[in-house]
Amino acid sequence: MRFITFAATLLALGASAAQAHTGHPIDSAGSGALHPLTGLDHLLAMLGVGIWAAHVGATGDRRAIWLVPASFVVVMALGAVVGLSGATLPLAEAGITGSVVLIGLLIAATPRLPVWAPMAVVAVFAVCHGFAHGQEMPPSSSALAYGAGFVATTIALHVAGILARRLCGPLGARVVGSAMALAGIALAAT
Repeated sequence: MRFITFAATLLALGASAAQAHTGHPIDSAGSGALHPLTGLDHLLAMLGVGIWAAHVGATGDRRAIWLVPASFVVVMALGAVVGLSGATLPLAEAGITGSVVLIGLLIAATPRLPVWAPMAVVAVFAVCHGFAHGQEMPPSSSALAYGAGFVATTIALHVAGILARRLCGPLGARVVGSAMALAGIALAAT
């Protein structure tokens, strides 16, 4: 039953957002908030960070539950600044897809790691996610509002991942991690 609840939660989070009244543009914060939800790669990676943080926290250092997502958010925001600057990051898309695969595999394998290791792994991938968010900001958006939007959604997805891990337990998390890695491989193939 817990796994069904977990799967339903993931499906609900993965549903695309729709504008009920076309012709009404989404504001800067709304545009930023939707960006992590409209790409399956971003959505899976951010949920995965939360699941992995809770998984590491449950099997080792409890600080991982907040340190791992916090390192992702901070470095993602810095990556967005780089993306907004017009700089290039040649392998950003590969890093985003790679994050889905590697985080999924790490959830499935459940290696015992010191808390700094998952923090470092997610920070590397956060640069790529943040860079993409910054590069894809609509020209008419306020950078601050847009950034606040995607940061808020990222935090919400991390919290959803943490709660999902608590719902599905260690075995369910390993199954989800495996599925996430396979989804990342499928995304890389497209």
